[in-house]
Amino acid sequence: MKTKIPAIPYLIWTLIFVLIPLFLIIYFAFTDKNGNATLDNFSQVSAFMPVIIRSVILSSIATIICLILAYPIAFYISRKSKTMQHTFIMLIMLPMWMNFLLRTYAWLNILEQNGILNKILNLIGLSSINLINTSWAVLIAMVYNYLPFMILPIYSIMTKIHKSLIEASQDLGANSFNVFTKIIFPLSLPGLGAGVTMVFVSSVSTFVISRMLGGSSNIMIGDLIEMQFLGVSFNPNLGSAISIILIVISICAITLTQADDEDILL
Repeated sequence: MKTKIPAIPYLIWTLIFVLIPLFLIIYFAFTDKNGNATLDNFSQVSAFMPVIIRSVILSSIATIICLILAYPIAFYISRKSKTMQHTFIMLIMLPMWMNFLLRTYAWLNILEQNGILNKILNLIGLSSINLINTSWAVLIAMVYNYLPFMILPIYSIMTKIHKSLIEASQDLGANSFNVFTKIIFPLSLPGLGAGVTMVFVSSVSTFVISRMLGGSSNIMIGDLIEMQFLGVSFNPNLGSAISIILIVISICAITLTQADDEDILL
């Protein structure tokens, strides 16, 4: 009985903040305003298909960019001394100690028409560029905000790859390419899969970044859900249906990532 008592607070937390909200979302998604069972909410979601596709595309691009940037950074840090590793990780996590909204506001000041970026371009004789209220601004902010979520899982796995494995493979005649493809990359796949999942799921569900930097023409799934629950056209049934679609997309991404990792390792 003693072993079960510590799990009770966790079970209560899960029930209140996970299972009950999920049940309510499912209930509203499959009912109308009168509480009658219906699938009309999901048929209305088809009108927002361009927004859903845009969200998946932008999130996929952001995830790929984060992976390209994070993988060499994580490997470089993992090969350093413990003191240097702690220093680099602290520098990577430092922006995360600041509020997410403030970090997004900072990018608003950088990318706006009279922002820091255009002032620098004008000083060196180049013309201003229009990034605010575009998909590029959303993409830049997503990469900036979610890059640590890619670096940290890959780094944590790479620190467990012992240097003796690399040295042994080199002693047996393996070149740098073989060491990477046969030793480093396969062993780092669990961290890579975790990083890809965390970045993609966070990106596809974001709404603060797209609302502040993307404008009305670059809204994402998170914005749609927020508008249905907090907007003028209050429609929790449609918002719940869109939330179900977002959950399905996230589950598919997690499943595909895990499947790819297992196939490569086999």
